[in-house]
Amino acid sequence: MVEEFDPQKRFVRFIEKRDDDFVLFEFAVGEPEIFAEMILKEEDYVIFCKEQGVVMIDQDTNPIDQDNDFEWRLRDATNKRIDK
Repeated sequence: MVEEFDPQKRFVRFIEKRDDDFVLFEFAVGEPEIFAEMILKEEDYVIFCKEQGVVMIDQDTNPIDQDNDFEWRLRDATNKRIDK
């Protein structure tokens, strides 16, 4: 049975807290697989998550398939060469 799209569901996957106090994370509405990569100051991130009523996801609840060429993030482009 396929679960219906629910725009009231909000998801966040914490990525990292940088030394400059910014938090990198993924934010999704309805489905955790379709997300925007975002960055906010830590205090704004905490407020954002609270106001959105997010469900926190991680590698256990929503794994990233590293072997899938379509499963990449914009931040990956800064760490990897696109032209192999």
